Amino acid sequence: MRVPCIFNAIASTLVLAFVVYSCKSNLAEAQKLDLSVTPIQVVDTMLLINSDNGRLKMRIESPRMEVYEYDTLSYNYFPKGIHVFGYNEESQLLETTIVADEARHNKYKHGDDIWSAYGNVVVKNILKREMIETDTLYWDAKNKEIWTDCYVRLSSKDGMMQGYGMRSDEMARNSILLHPFDNTFFVDSDSTKVVIDTLNFIGPLQKK
Repeated sequence: MRVPCIFNAIASTLVLAFVVYSCKSNLAEAQKLDLSVTPIQVVDTMLLINSDNGRLKMRIESPRMEVYEYDTLSYNYFPKGIHVFGYNEESQLLETTIVADEARHNKYKHGDDIWSAYGNVVVKNILKREMIETDTLYWDAKNKEIWTDCYVRLSSKDGMMQGYGMRSDEMARNSILLHPFDNTFFVDSDSTKVVIDTLNFIGPLQKK
């Protein structure tokens, strides 16, 4: 009459052993994860809207955002590019846009808030009809300024300048080229004639 009890005990032992084995297997898989390259959160088709007292200030869009967390730093990574839209405070018109092939948003524990954009970075001030082209751009959201130390091309309705290094407010209203090249570029507004000093001209390589 004790046989069923023995079978029940064996069955319980087998179930317990299976559970313990499964847990050990899952722990082993978890231990293989490299947390330095593993996001804690992934967001597809990200949309971030920043407003102040009902007035739209900024809109940020990206096909993909990955969130990483560390002891002293957390950051968001945008591997498929980013598109930023900045709106004028008074008129609420779209004033500034920033596009890049990829971007990263670092949020430090001590309070700094730095964005980095990489690859075919284009900043446009639509109201002033001016454009900034570079390969790397930094945006300090706390101090409201953008800058780069890389090659820069500044274009406007009056012509173009190029060089290394640029500083500006975050809306690209007052861009300053730090180390301009000795070059010449102007457009005749009465025709399609374009004059370029090709000897001194240095520009970004075209994408293949």
